[in-house]
Amino acid sequence: MKKKDEFNAEFFEALALLEKEKGIESGYLLEKIRAAIVIAVKHDFGAEDNVEVIMDPETNQFTVTLLKDVVEEVENPGTQITLADAQAISKKAKLDTVVRIPLQTKQFGRIAAITAKHVIRQGIREAERGQQLQEFQRHSQDLVTAKVSRVDPVTGNATVEIGRSEAVLIKGEQMPGEIIREGSYVKIYVADVREGERGPRVLISRVNPGLVKRLFEMEVPEIFNGVVEIKAISREAGSRTKMAVSSNDENVDAVGACIGPRHSRVDSIAEELGGEKIDIVEYSEDPATFIAAALSPAKVLSVTPDPDGAKSCRVTVPDAQLSLAIGNKGQNARLAAKLTGWKIDIRPESGFFGEEEPAETEE
Repeated sequence: MKKKDEFNAEFFEALALLEKEKGIESGYLLEKIRAAIVIAVKHDFGAEDNVEVIMDPETNQFTVTLLKDVVEEVENPGTQITLADAQAISKKAKLDTVVRIPLQTKQFGRIAAITAKHVIRQGIREAERGQQLQEFQRHSQDLVTAKVSRVDPVTGNATVEIGRSEAVLIKGEQMPGEIIREGSYVKIYVADVREGERGPRVLISRVNPGLVKRLFEMEVPEIFNGVVEIKAISREAGSRTKMAVSSNDENVDAVGACIGPRHSRVDSIAEELGGEKIDIVEYSEDPATFIAAALSPAKVLSVTPDPDGAKSCRVTVPDAQLSLAIGNKGQNARLAAKLTGWKIDIRPESGFFGEEEPAETEE
């Protein structure tokens, strides 16, 4: 049979090893185990709020003690003891004092072992969930590089590693047409993190506009240091993105800073996004100016806001620019509407569409 000191030493060594391997603080587990032992001892010994558990890994001290009031006549055996029985434990015991009754390892060892096993399992689950939540919250609304550990051949969902945690990049949040392979590294945007009953619920994405924003913040120093500000982004992942920027320094060209020398910055980001086209336009507080810029590369002749005050307008473009303004399957107009937050009705300068219907978009 193991001596008390050996039992204590092995107990604390096991917790230290668990902390090292799982990254779970031993102090967290000790508190959980202490609380569980108190409950177990109360049950086995009929005790109440008179159980003292001391666990000190620095000194290998692990003691469980019952505190009982010394009385003439015992009415509650769980909390009281006669003077004669008390003096058998401590000769200094007197009436109306408290005597400490240490339990031997053999008395609480089984309880401790069973309790520790259960609490450690539960503690590991809770701590891992807590660690996952903290890990994800630390990266919330941010860009991270994750390793792909598994790809479901049926659903196409990819399990990725973020630090010590895992998250699932569902097929719907992957860029259209991209192939994600196991063992590869991908940049993902942590769009949302919530605490759930079974652990953190995290939405990671490759299609969220936030991904583009973070890529530009990493690539463009003027954005990172606050000289250039991203005002709005609209995106159809894998195809096209429109981004509105403004400068807080009149000597800095916001659009030029994002494009970079010889298109180096924007081309680098486009390559990261699989060749996605990126339109960068100058933001303006004037809605007409902003809307005209948002419809780039088409030339806009006029923007007429709805006289009723609704965020709706009619845009006139040269006849030859109509298709360019609308874009393939209405994409350019659609992205411009999302970027500006305005409903845009595009009309040709001649007023005649020929066989085409008026192009009207909503944000």
